[in-house]
Amino acid sequence: MRNPSFWLVVAMLVFCVFLHYSPHLTILRAISPEAFLDLTRHVMDRILFLLPITYAAFIFGVRGGLLTLAVAAAAMIPRPILFSPVPFDASIETASVVLVGGLVVLFFQSQQAERKRRMDNERRLAALNAVSQIVIQSLELRQILDGALDKIREVMEVDAAQIRLVAPWTQELTITAFKGLSLEYAQGVAGVKVGEGLHGGVAETGEPLILKNVSTDPRIARSAAKREKLQAMLIVPVRAKSGIVGALSVAMRRPYSFSPNEVELLTAIGNQVGIAIENARLYEQELLVAEQLRVSEKTYRDLFENANEAIWVHDLEGKIRAANPATARLTGYEREELIGKVASDFLSEKNLDIAREIRRKLLAGEVPDQPYDQRLIKKDGSEAIIKIASSLISSDGQPVGFQHVARDVTDEERVKDNLRFYAQQVTLAQEEERKRIARELHDDTAQRLIALSRQLEKLMLAKERLSEEDLKLLESLQRQTDAILEGVRRFSQDLRLSILDDLGLLPALESLADDLTKQGIATNVRIVGEARRNSPEVELALFRIAQEALSNVWRHSQASRAELTLEFSDTKLVMFIRDNGSGFEMPQRLGDLASTGKLGLLGMQERARLIGATLTLQSESRVGTTVTVEVPF
Repeated sequence: MRNPSFWLVVAMLVFCVFLHYSPHLTILRAISPEAFLDLTRHVMDRILFLLPITYAAFIFGVRGGLLTLAVAAAAMIPRPILFSPVPFDASIETASVVLVGGLVVLFFQSQQAERKRRMDNERRLAALNAVSQIVIQSLELRQILDGALDKIREVMEVDAAQIRLVAPWTQELTITAFKGLSLEYAQGVAGVKVGEGLHGGVAETGEPLILKNVSTDPRIARSAAKREKLQAMLIVPVRAKSGIVGALSVAMRRPYSFSPNEVELLTAIGNQVGIAIENARLYEQELLVAEQLRVSEKTYRDLFENANEAIWVHDLEGKIRAANPATARLTGYEREELIGKVASDFLSEKNLDIAREIRRKLLAGEVPDQPYDQRLIKKDGSEAIIKIASSLISSDGQPVGFQHVARDVTDEERVKDNLRFYAQQVTLAQEEERKRIARELHDDTAQRLIALSRQLEKLMLAKERLSEEDLKLLESLQRQTDAILEGVRRFSQDLRLSILDDLGLLPALESLADDLTKQGIATNVRIVGEARRNSPEVELALFRIAQEALSNVWRHSQASRAELTLEFSDTKLVMFIRDNGSGFEMPQRLGDLASTGKLGLLGMQERARLIGATLTLQSESRVGTTVTVEVPF
């Protein structure tokens, strides 16, 4: 009523009615519409009713246009019925004007709907742009969520908004940010899992949910909702590239019906927020990784600088790019002097071949045996023995250099050499003592026993002077003497086989094989290649190893057959002792033999080490055992 346009429409209607029912007005005679439009005067009157209808539809919308159309129709209908000389024509004219008025109203309705749609789209785009500006301004999750909720409340004109995010491990929805709600409400609805309650259901299904009265819904904490006086609520999923990460909701404290456009708008905002959340989490992960890298780099730098082991890095051309203080102490150079030097300058030609082989294996993706021994030439020309482990450094999948970690074992190796020399001397002294005892047993004890046996034999020849009991006693004493003599000879042979000193290793091994055959285990000796003599120390060690191995075959293996093979080549001699016995369980290392009580096998290994040979054992249950000794010439 206070709108001037309303009174203008009323005035226009009154004027049109007055014209329609007052045919004698002078102004209308002057117009004479039939002169140029071929229309009757009352047709023109009726057409004039379209003016207030059009104006009302334009100003007041569809409802105003329809109301004005109804008033105009009510004003026009009496004339065709009561006053018109041609009622039918007048009725057609009136109906036509009403129809046109209705079309005008519908036209304005469509224009209004289109204008509203454009305004909604513009509002939606403006809201999305506003939220986008908020979420891209920061990578801090709290700032993103608080800013997004503030903008949502502003553009959607809602009373409250909240975002609940899914905890990856517990699958619980926790209120991460909220606006227009109390802390007591947030605490009262905590601990809801995916699939539970309103927000949990949306997070599970991914479908928006509209509620007209939250406080009466059994799926929500009614007491909390009542305290907040919440009524209408709209909940949409928060989506990221990885899937649904939470739920976003807005609420009103009065009756309200959310439109499809508002559902679509909030859903789009939820998608934007979801992507922003994912980006923020990725950023947090990157920060965490960066911090871990920084800590790792600092830790590595501290280890690099303070390590007792020498660590240096060189490129593919061999130029040293980094070296720690321990490397300077090892080489005798200052760290500044080491940078840029070629690593091969520290190696002799023989040791350079070892380094080239390690480099080849690393570049080929093979795993070399590490750590390995190297000899390094120091600044003063002296030589250091090192244990070194090497690794390949790559960047973007391409090799760029090598890192080496080395420990100076010069003193340790010298101690080992001294111990090895001492053990060798002890073994030689032991063998000399064995040889002396064997010679004494053979030359003294055995000869005396032989003489005693001959004397007993002479006594038995004088049968006429001996009683039968004395004769039996002498025969018993002679048998015991011969048995003792045989034992002495066997002990002498075990201590030192004279054939080893006189004829060499092969006859001595054949003698061992013959003895084992006599014990019931068929044993043969096989020669591969051209046989050749070795040093007495090597032959003695191989004999003792074979002696111990064959003794184990006789005592433990329960074998029926054994074979001893010697393979000669230009560079090495390899001895194999095989049997078809019961075998035994192998330890992980030969050094563990002592803990398992196999001291004989440990002694074999030590004898092989003293002559620079390598000894390996292979044993399989119910298949047999193979002892392999490889001696370089």
